[in-house]
Amino acid sequence: MQDIKRNLETKALKELDMFPAVAIIGARQSGKTTLSKQICPDWDYFDLENPFDYDRIKNDPNFFFKQHSSKVIIDEAQLLPELFSVLRGIIDSERRVKGRFILTGSSSPELLENISESLAGRIATIELGTLKANEYYGKPLSAFYDLFKNPLSKDHFIEGPPVFTTSEMRVLWIRGGYPEPVLQFDPEFYNQWMENYYDTYINRDLSKLFPRLDKIAYRRFLLMLGKLSGSIINKRDLGRAVEVSEKTIREYITIAEGTFMWRNLPSFDKNIMKSIIKMPKGHIRDTGLLHYLNRISSEKQLFEHPIMGASFEAFVIEEIEKGLQATMLTNLDFHYYRTRGGAEIDFIIEGPFGILPIEIKYGVGTKIKQLTALSQFVEEHKLPYGMVINQSEKISWLTPKIVQVPVGWI
Repeated sequence: MQDIKRNLETKALKELDMFPAVAIIGARQSGKTTLSKQICPDWDYFDLENPFDYDRIKNDPNFFFKQHSSKVIIDEAQLLPELFSVLRGIIDSERRVKGRFILTGSSSPELLENISESLAGRIATIELGTLKANEYYGKPLSAFYDLFKNPLSKDHFIEGPPVFTTSEMRVLWIRGGYPEPVLQFDPEFYNQWMENYYDTYINRDLSKLFPRLDKIAYRRFLLMLGKLSGSIINKRDLGRAVEVSEKTIREYITIAEGTFMWRNLPSFDKNIMKSIIKMPKGHIRDTGLLHYLNRISSEKQLFEHPIMGASFEAFVIEEIEKGLQATMLTNLDFHYYRTRGGAEIDFIIEGPFGILPIEIKYGVGTKIKQLTALSQFVEEHKLPYGMVINQSEKISWLTPKIVQVPVGWI
């Protein structure tokens, strides 16, 4: 499997210069271990899924850290919660020394809870997604993300042809971004890998983290989530379909989100003049996994499947979020918008640069009449512009305040 330069390399190294420790979180098999070893190749590495490493640290963590007080990578750190309080003391004994530890984890709730309780102010947390298009093709991060460095303005907009063609973007859209199967270029291996990944996630990973979980019910739940990806989730109806309580569905969604399978998008409800639907919307984060759950194994099947539009929307949102995560931007919020009158905007990014509403359309062109909600939102919030991302060939202004951007730019 070829080496891939990840967008987060630069950010992770900067964070190590600022903090004693850095936590790299993300889905199983997204490349956290590889990234850690790439940025710090001479550091000592310990994997808590390895029984020898686990016992070595667990039996006497204080002694372990006396031997390894710096330049240490600890993989799957959430498996040993007592590690964090000991690590706090080790860091505080030499508080001014930066870049001492890298922790990785694939279960966000446990890891983040331990970080917030024991290591607040001592550690930076960054999220590594699956492969982004520019990583796959070995190119720098698109200039699209320069838009967010300053307050949004039409005066400093990107120009020129897309970085990638529609067909190049389609490869990642259809196959998803898990590095190992995508880089093998072998359809048979890809299908086998997805099957094994899904089974391992259910039968091993969740069994360790949630031993009382009803795996059969949770498997049904994930299959239903695959069909509902891109929609507002009615927990009561979903509970009836899975044959569990609404409370259990809430717990299942928390688990799916915390293990990076599912992304919840909260409602943008700051418009006091409108009646807003406030239930969260969500999607399966990796489109390759989404297609696996829907038994889609070819481009033809995808284009004939009712999930196609929602799948393209999820792909675009995840590409943008992965790009923004690679920058040093902070204080970002992501939303969707829907009124009870039917006005809808797929994705809203809010940050120090302002508010950017984005409509995501599968087609190569978008008619002005399809953008009524977007235009109204831009005017009501006095924004410099709104954006449509589709499969067009060039950037163009559809109206004075609506810009069309090809998916190959993100």
